Amino acid sequence: MKQIVVDPITRLEGHGKITLFLDDDGALANVYFQIPELRGFEKFLEGRPVEEAPRIVPRICGVCPACHHMASGKAVDAVYHVTPPPAARKLRELFFMGEYIHSHVAHFYALAAPDFVLGPGSDKAKRHVLGIVEKVGLEIGSKVLTFRKYGHEIMKLVGGKCQHPVYNVPGGVSRPLTEEQRREVERMARECVEFARFSLDLFGKVVLENPAYMDIITGPAYVLDVHDMGLVDAHNRVNFYDGRVRVKDTAGNEIALYEPNEYLENLAEHVESYTYLKFPYLKRFGWKGLVEGPESGVYRATPLSRLNVADGMATPLAQAEYERFFNTVGKPCKLVLATHWARLIELLYACERAVELACDPEITSPDVRTLPTRTPTEGVGIVEAQRGTLTHHYTTDEKGIIRKANLIVGTTNNHAAICMSIKKAAMALIERGKPVSEQLLNMIEMAFRAYDPCFSCATHCLPGHYPMEVTVKDSQGAVRQVLVRS
Repeated sequence: MKQIVVDPITRLEGHGKITLFLDDDGALANVYFQIPELRGFEKFLEGRPVEEAPRIVPRICGVCPACHHMASGKAVDAVYHVTPPPAARKLRELFFMGEYIHSHVAHFYALAAPDFVLGPGSDKAKRHVLGIVEKVGLEIGSKVLTFRKYGHEIMKLVGGKCQHPVYNVPGGVSRPLTEEQRREVERMARECVEFARFSLDLFGKVVLENPAYMDIITGPAYVLDVHDMGLVDAHNRVNFYDGRVRVKDTAGNEIALYEPNEYLENLAEHVESYTYLKFPYLKRFGWKGLVEGPESGVYRATPLSRLNVADGMATPLAQAEYERFFNTVGKPCKLVLATHWARLIELLYACERAVELACDPEITSPDVRTLPTRTPTEGVGIVEAQRGTLTHHYTTDEKGIIRKANLIVGTTNNHAAICMSIKKAAMALIERGKPVSEQLLNMIEMAFRAYDPCFSCATHCLPGHYPMEVTVKDSQGAVRQVLVRS
């Protein structure tokens, strides 16, 4: 049995590795995707005052701290049985839209685009964001940096800081928004809308109008038939901050619509010994392993999933793109790489929603907190993180000390789907008896990049060189091939 180990995998947040097992004839026998890092934040929270949780959990990830800050803040509200004032809820959502803007811009241009703008078989020494700038020009590169910065600046203006925020407090937020700050947020958000439209146009020209890329996207290597999950509002439209969790089956039929405090009635988690990451699954189907189809318990919670479960978008420009998307790919869409397109539609929605919130007359209200008066008990908070549905669940004693915490992180929802997508890509791309090239390894990695996985915490190296050595040995242990990325 031969092994090909891809370690570390590249262009993600965190650390993971892929091990490919080939038989003596060079045919793929099996694939394992492993997460060899342990974070342990559920245990870190135990024994801490629950009001400290929103300040602790953003340390889980430097890319998406607001996701954990918001889910935690909502869970703490539930623990104290308190409802924040309308202005506070809108300010939280506005802060959250800033993170969606910077994160989706970063993923598309820095992590996903090298495979499309430069091509999956391009020179690995240039297959990174600086290679993109070299190809498309400094002007576009400058735009990317500007609008990612705008996302951060919106978060700073609303919540004081973008990294490790201390904005949420039980029953609301720590400060109101001034009129001067509101005007600046509105200005940046309106410019972000135009950049999101530009990005969708660029995707159309570079990817959708390229037959070779469309063959890759629609080919069997990147199709996965599992259930979908996402947060929706009262009209079943996409919502990132609030609503109920909707689940649709592989045929696009609604099979669950639940409130945050009902998540344990719908989800369970499976454990395997070879990875630190759990495998959530739908309870109604049970855990049947990494299998596709209508009877599988596996689901996805991605930008593509959110579009699949929703009946539409809540802003006009994003709605038009939503309709264009499904008129092109069909609904429900099973194309893993179409997630990149869905992510850009979400970017447009986040920008439009930021404008709406910034223009809301209530957004500068000084009434931004309802003081808790009831004894703390238990609470669940759910938001849509950029990478999937995010659940925080805290149980406290009567003094508000956390006795138990459970977190189902966005990428954790997608763990099973990621494993399955990697295996399908490898099975479709690896041919019996042929050497496994660096290009082929990159195309296998493309399967997980579509999920924008966040395993926390990553190490980064400029300009895109990732030290890696892949050694292929035969069944007797003799080295047959060595691939080096240095």
